[in-house]
Amino acid sequence: MNPMQLILLMLKGSIFLVVLALGLKTSLPDATSLFRRPRQLRRSLLAMYMVMPLAAAVIVSVLGLHPAVKIALVGLSVSPVPPGLPRKQLQAGGKESYTLGLLVAISLLAIVLVPVAVELFEIRFKTLIYMAPAPVSYLVLTTVLGPLALGIALQNALPGAAERLAKPVALIGSGLLLVGVLPILVLALPGIVSLIGDGTIVVISGFTLLGLAAGHWSGGPDPRDRTVLALSSASRHPGIAIASTNFPNQKLVPAAILLYLLVGAAVRIAYLKSQRSTNVGEI
Repeated sequence: MNPMQLILLMLKGSIFLVVLALGLKTSLPDATSLFRRPRQLRRSLLAMYMVMPLAAAVIVSVLGLHPAVKIALVGLSVSPVPPGLPRKQLQAGGKESYTLGLLVAISLLAIVLVPVAVELFEIRFKTLIYMAPAPVSYLVLTTVLGPLALGIALQNALPGAAERLAKPVALIGSGLLLVGVLPILVLALPGIVSLIGDGTIVVISGFTLLGLAAGHWSGGPDPRDRTVLALSSASRHPGIAIASTNFPNQKLVPAAILLYLLVGAAVRIAYLKSQRSTNVGEI
C-alpha cells in the first residue's frame, strides 16, 4: 500500500467514525423525521436541487472561469450533504430532528437526484459529466447511511454504551480526518494556487453566499431550521462531486473542489457569526 492509498483509507475510516458517532446519539424518529414533514422536505429540495444547480448553470454559461472551476461548481451543486456537516449544524444550534432528518432524506434521494441532475447538465452543455446510480449508492451507503444506521442500531440496543462511546469515537474520527486531510491539501496546493485568478475567489464566495441565502430563505419560520438548510445548501459532499465529474483532460477538478471547500468554509464562518450576532440582538 503506497502513502496515498493509506491516506485515502484513513479518510474513509475517519468519515465512517464521525458519522458512526453521530448515529450513536441519534434516534430513529429523528433520522426519518423529514419524511413526515413533506412541506419542509420540499423547501429543502428547492434550495439544494433547484436554486444551486440553476446558479451553476448560469455560471458555466456566462463566466469565463477555468474549466476545472466550472466543472467543480456543477458537481458540487448536485451533490448531497457532506457527512461531517451535521455535527457543525448541531453546534450552531440546529435541531437534531431536522439536521439528521435532512442528512438521511437528501442522502437517500441523492441516489436518484444526482444522476438525473448530471444527465440534465450533460444534455444542456454537452459535457462529459456523468454519474450512474451505482457509484452514488455506494458512496452514500459507505459514508453516510451505513455508519449512521449502525450507530442508530447500537443506540437503540445499548443506549448507555452508545452514549459513552459517542465522544471517543468522534474524537478519533476527527483526529484521523485532520491527519488525512493535511497531506492532501499540501499536495494539492500548487493546483489550488494555479486556479486563483480571473475572479475565481469572488465567484466561489458568491456561489456560497447564494447557497446560504437560498437555504436561509427556504428554511421556514424557525431560525434554527434556516441555519441548518443554509449550511446544507452551501456545503456539499466533495467525494460525490469528484466522482460525478468525468473529465480526464481536466486534472485540476479535485483542486478546484478543495478550493471551494476552503473559500466556502470562510464564508460559512462569517455567516454563522452574523447569525449569532443577530440572535443576541434579538434577546
